[in-house]
Amino acid sequence: MLYGKHTHEKDEYLSPIFGASAERHDLPKYRLAQHSLAPREADRLVRDELLDEGNSRLNLATFCQTYMEPEAVELMKDTLEKNAIDKSEYPRTAEIENRCVNIIANLWHAADTEKFTGTSTIGSSEACMLGGLAMKFAWRKRAQANGLDLNAHRPNLVISAGYQVCWEKFCVYWDIDMHVVPMDPQHMSLDVDHVLDYVDDYTIGIVGILGITYTGQYDDLARLDAVVEAYNRRTTYPVYIHVDAASGGFYTPFIDPQLIWDFRLKNVISINASGHKYGLVYPGVGWVIWRDQQYLPEELVFKVSYLGGELPTMAINFSHSASQLIGQYYNFIRFGVDGYREIQQKTHDVAHYLAKALAKIGEFTLINDGRQLPLLCYRLTDRPDREWTLYDLSDRLLMHGWQVPTYPLPQNLQEQVIQRIVVRADFGMNMAHDFIDDLTQAIAELNQAHIVFHADDTPKKYGFTH
Repeated sequence: MLYGKHTHEKDEYLSPIFGASAERHDLPKYRLAQHSLAPREADRLVRDELLDEGNSRLNLATFCQTYMEPEAVELMKDTLEKNAIDKSEYPRTAEIENRCVNIIANLWHAADTEKFTGTSTIGSSEACMLGGLAMKFAWRKRAQANGLDLNAHRPNLVISAGYQVCWEKFCVYWDIDMHVVPMDPQHMSLDVDHVLDYVDDYTIGIVGILGITYTGQYDDLARLDAVVEAYNRRTTYPVYIHVDAASGGFYTPFIDPQLIWDFRLKNVISINASGHKYGLVYPGVGWVIWRDQQYLPEELVFKVSYLGGELPTMAINFSHSASQLIGQYYNFIRFGVDGYREIQQKTHDVAHYLAKALAKIGEFTLINDGRQLPLLCYRLTDRPDREWTLYDLSDRLLMHGWQVPTYPLPQNLQEQVIQRIVVRADFGMNMAHDFIDDLTQAIAELNQAHIVFHADDTPKKYGFTH
């Protein structure tokens, strides 16, 4: 969101905490006050400003982690001042980042015969930007070597209509055309049978998604790899695959280890993931890995001073706290393979319970039942006498504190309005039972209501889709 001149709230002044001497002074909201406050007063004032926000644990809209162990919180709090970009001052932090990259590359089956490389990022959005930039620069080198006229057309990126908004940003920011493969009721993920219809000599790459934000479904990456392999055998302008595993990258390896989606596929050259989703870290950390250094053009890599020498780095952001990547390393050594598998399996079980409970209610048609990502999405079953919508249901659930998003599906399916529940590690079975109780009560109240709010059933977005 962008902010401008103070037009958001009508009242321009804050009232300091009750009974404090600071109450003698008005505190402007949109400019610095003349007088300072005591730490206790400033702390109370800010906390009071945040009182009426939602409870993050009841936010079923977001994939982002909303709980970490107290020990992890203390560790991250104690390392907030560490600047992740300063390798000379914080060499052990740099080594921790290096270990995380190696752990993740191993998790994604990077081959011993190749020289993988990777970095931490500020969430998956930066990771997607870096993966996309590497594809663009590598394509440009290949195109120039083959004599392609780079000015005849803009380069393009191929992706399904279920993309996350960061890819649209990437294409706008870096002057790329987005070739969107439509979704339809038979293809709720990437339509692999028709993906090549959108590929040409100016295609920098294809993005496969391991966990579509709208529905939680996976693109069939093994089939996509086979199609790309056949295409590359007959063209002088090969294309490669970047996997956006923002949601599935730290989930699928533990729940469905037999699913082949990662560097085991020949044409998958880079993968990104959010550490702050199923990597179980608070928001602020992502990762991108390239299967081999040859897929990361040298001109995108910069050298920074490191213990009297130089260390290669690639980033859009510069100075930022290392506390999130330290939190990621804590999780890796704390949980290990068995711990992550146990946590993700419990999450999977909760999603399975919710799917069965939703089906029993009889009001919903499931679009995704949590078999891949632990995400449930559903539409209302057709019933002519029903006077309420999913938007009304979101409102009613919010009265119980639950934040459940309602929104239309992407282009070509935008008339279909769905509701989505994201199950995270901190959403246990007890909370799931409470949610179903509240959902059942909300539906009963809506069925008996004399007035409902959303008389207009035009599809609109309601709540978060991140």
